[in-house]
Amino acid sequence: MARSRKKLGEILVRHGATNSAQVEKALKMAAGAGKRIGEAMIEAGFVKEKDVAKALAEQFKMDYVDLSSPEGIATIQPDLIPEELIKKHFILPQSKTGNRMSLVVHDPMNIELLDMLRFRLNVEIDPKIAAKGDIKVFIENHFRAGGSIVDSKEISADQSLVTESIDRSIDSSVDRSMDKSIDVAGDDAPIVKLWNRILTEAVNMRASDIHLEPMADRVRLRYRIDGVCMERDNLPKRMQRALLSRIKLMAGMNIAEKRIPQDGRVKLPMGDDVVIDFRVSACPTYHGESLVMRILRPDAVRIGLANLGFEEENLEVFNKIIRRPNGIFLVTGPTGSGKTTTLYSALDVLNRPDKKIITAEDPVEYNFEGINQCQVKESIGFTFSAILRSMLRQAPNVILVGEIRDKEVGEIAIQAALTGHLVFSTLHTNDAPSAITRLIDMGIKPFLVASSIQAVMAQRLIRVLHDGSKELAEPHEIDHKFLRLIGLSPEEAEGRVYKPVPCAESPTGYKGRKAIFEMMLMDSMIREAAFKMAPVAELRKLAIQNGMKPLVEDGKRKVLAGVTTPDEVARVSQVEEATGVID
Repeated sequence: MARSRKKLGEILVRHGATNSAQVEKALKMAAGAGKRIGEAMIEAGFVKEKDVAKALAEQFKMDYVDLSSPEGIATIQPDLIPEELIKKHFILPQSKTGNRMSLVVHDPMNIELLDMLRFRLNVEIDPKIAAKGDIKVFIENHFRAGGSIVDSKEISADQSLVTESIDRSIDSSVDRSMDKSIDVAGDDAPIVKLWNRILTEAVNMRASDIHLEPMADRVRLRYRIDGVCMERDNLPKRMQRALLSRIKLMAGMNIAEKRIPQDGRVKLPMGDDVVIDFRVSACPTYHGESLVMRILRPDAVRIGLANLGFEEENLEVFNKIIRRPNGIFLVTGPTGSGKTTTLYSALDVLNRPDKKIITAEDPVEYNFEGINQCQVKESIGFTFSAILRSMLRQAPNVILVGEIRDKEVGEIAIQAALTGHLVFSTLHTNDAPSAITRLIDMGIKPFLVASSIQAVMAQRLIRVLHDGSKELAEPHEIDHKFLRLIGLSPEEAEGRVYKPVPCAESPTGYKGRKAIFEMMLMDSMIREAAFKMAPVAELRKLAIQNGMKPLVEDGKRKVLAGVTTPDEVARVSQVEEATGVID
């Protein structure tokens, strides 16, 4: 009788990558979400992707290939199979001898894929295993963008985007009186090449927004990277009209209209099989139209719950809340604090064949397969309230309302929660307890607020130190005012606080962002206080007594873990005394 295959969890425990308690938690999470245990453990942050790949290799008696090492990379021969197969299925060929091929995969249980490849390539396959993330990085590095808007000439961050040839081409084509003769449509037009460079560079630098701002004597170009605006270039004033016209043309906006705000969208290929969505906003200002392009990456909201920045206890609570059958779960914070990413990460977990999910958004930023997304169109009466009334007749299990903006939308959302639906939504408040008073201030009856809300979570985004360059800060390098603001003593901080160190990969010393959270669970005391219309201070006191960790407390833990810095936490958490201290 054949010996049964070893269990993945047991292998991970034996390797020292995790422990039995985490395996048990992951098994429950996997069962509830319809996922494999390896996926659940990675998502919960219990293990790394490489740990699972190594364990799978042992479980299926295959070789593990470390594609993060030069030795592993050297074994790959991408030319052995068509490029389209590599990019579509995340596979990498190693060698071919006769009618046998050694192939690196990330999922040894995908038998259908292996059978298809045997038929398509007419070879027998000897599969090996590597981490999917490592395979993806290899593909991105090896297959540079072709057939896209990417300019083949790299421009360093300290060089101007306006090269001599572009400058000369535009200069020679300008009609000095009206500036109308610049071609903004032809693929070879100099202004098109300039925009291609701007868009490509912004995407490669992980920018979330591109800001084109007309000044009296120039056009300022800025990128928002990790939540902070950075000036990239100052473009000649004479290019202003052509720069704006080109993007407005691409976004389907009225080029001739410069008196009122306009919105549009552009979809552009930025490398093979990668299409980036740009949301464009033009607003008239004193020196011309200010243009902002929000960069919407398709994978931006599929980063996994663990990668959002949850501590283990908060992640466990969050997973329980989003699996409740009914009630309202609110995420609060200012614009740009990652509320949409958090809610879509939750929907991604719940998006299964047995769940019907409907959203009402303004605008729909990310498209999700399997989710029914409705775009608000005020001009034809397709408002949040109209969508909500209609979607309740669609018998959904889960409803997402982009934002509760007024009494009408709030009351319908609450009625949906009280009639057996799980409702996700956002509010613009500074902290979690303020969401209760904000809803009551809108005119929603206190007893409805108290009975329908299950939990409120406030969040902010903090920049994360670049692992490859950060260094422990010396005592004299730590600013004590920031330690005081986040509740850390110099003794606690010594030997545990890191500082950003700029490097070639990260000029600021930071790379990426994570969220800090405060989670307020509604209990009987908080519900009673909400019913009595208690002030925010009292609600906050009760929430902390009930176990809520304030934003700054979550940030402090991340400082001591070497994730970020005290000044970064103080900057985003709006702690007391910060006004006038933090620039």
